[in-house]
Amino acid sequence: MSFRPKPRWPFLLLRTFTAKKSRNLSSFRFSTLSITPAQPELQELCGIVSRTINGLDELESSLSNFRASLTPSLVTQVVDSCKNEAPTRRLLRFFLWSHKNLKCNLEDKDYNHAIRVFAAKKDHTALEILLSDLQKDGRAMESQTFAIVAEILVKLGREDEALGIFKNLDKFNCPQDSFAVTAIINALCSRGHAKRAEGVVFHHKDKISGEESVIYRSLLYGWSEQENVKEARRIIKEMKSAAITPDLFCYNTFLRCLCEKNLKRNPSGLVPEAWNVMMEMRSYKVVPNSVTYNILLSCLGRTRRVKESCQVLETMKKRGCSPDWMSYYLVIRVLYLTKRFGKGNKLVDEMMEKGLVPNFKFYYDLVGVLCGEERPYYALELLERMKRSSLGGYGPVYDVVIPKLCRGGDFEKGKKLWDEAVNMGIKLSFSSDVLDPSITEVYKPTRKVEESLEDCSSAKSKEPVKRDARKTFKKMERKKRINNKKKKNYGAA
Repeated sequence: MSFRPKPRWPFLLLRTFTAKKSRNLSSFRFSTLSITPAQPELQELCGIVSRTINGLDELESSLSNFRASLTPSLVTQVVDSCKNEAPTRRLLRFFLWSHKNLKCNLEDKDYNHAIRVFAAKKDHTALEILLSDLQKDGRAMESQTFAIVAEILVKLGREDEALGIFKNLDKFNCPQDSFAVTAIINALCSRGHAKRAEGVVFHHKDKISGEESVIYRSLLYGWSEQENVKEARRIIKEMKSAAITPDLFCYNTFLRCLCEKNLKRNPSGLVPEAWNVMMEMRSYKVVPNSVTYNILLSCLGRTRRVKESCQVLETMKKRGCSPDWMSYYLVIRVLYLTKRFGKGNKLVDEMMEKGLVPNFKFYYDLVGVLCGEERPYYALELLERMKRSSLGGYGPVYDVVIPKLCRGGDFEKGKKLWDEAVNMGIKLSFSSDVLDPSITEVYKPTRKVEESLEDCSSAKSKEPVKRDARKTFKKMERKKRINNKKKKNYGAA
């Protein structure tokens, strides 16, 4: 059970220069989705689409019996209302049926909205069908729709298909402007396809003029996903030569790339090379923050470097960077894993004294670590702290602690915690059989005396043999020396 900060940070597909455009698109789109729950036609259609008993043919026959007037806004409302409840295939069949019955009235914006809904559900087949129909009908794809489709296709491992759509945007009546170029570059780089993204940059330099900063950030992220330190460093150098100062995001991305590579190939270089990056940051007046240090602490914890982790935490305090709860978590976790429970508990106290409030995952993971290290009573102390902070989400913690106590033989404490959880209305993932000593097998550490005695006797029997061998070796050496002296004396005579 491990909870580590995600190695991949949120990567924005649309940057500052597209913010206004996306806001306008989204506000325009949602203005058409005013759902009125009292509308009987909407309730009827949602009931038909969300029903999972009948097949797709029965769904279409039920839709054919729908007598009320079908409008484009009603179709969009049904798609938006059922996107989380109805199965994807039934929702797709409903939209295709609506498209057939409202071929002239269904507008481009409604079609684009449906494509975005199915893209969010990562349904590749539905996307293929809708994009094909969009192209056949000569409809226009919105730039926002292309950005979402490109992102999803790359996530699904279909980057060739995303590039194919980008190259043929004119067939979808979508402009191949700076928005589209930036969208495909961001999509490719988000999954580490930086080389292909650089190809797009090379062929569309004229369309990204003035947006070099955004493109460089994307490429840096893409090379970092591949842990290619050399190429990531090249991008930073190109930024500097283009008079673009790398910001905190760029340096944190590069540091993560460097630390991940050193973690696998050169763990001893984690701290010194990270300090070099932070010195470079300060030379460009970029101040490292807690995220910067947490990247290093995460890698140090994964390689169990306790001393360096504690030193980095102290360095943060000395340099005026206040550690957050994640910084403390990363150090406490490695201390618990290396059985330094006293020092770990002191850091928990220090964190609480500073008023830092972690989320429930902090407690859940550390309780799991302590139970795994056979320290359930330390885990109980953490549980008490968690309850005092009124965070909620106690269920997973009780699921770990109660069985551990019972398997360790402390059924009385386990029963007390069970009753406590039931009174709090917590649903536990195991049955009450765990509390029964006749059912639950108790595991206690036992020493095998016979094996240890055998080991001792074998060790004693081996010692005289070693001593005898040493004696014979010394005798042979003496004989050689005596013979050599005799030969010298004989030769001199």
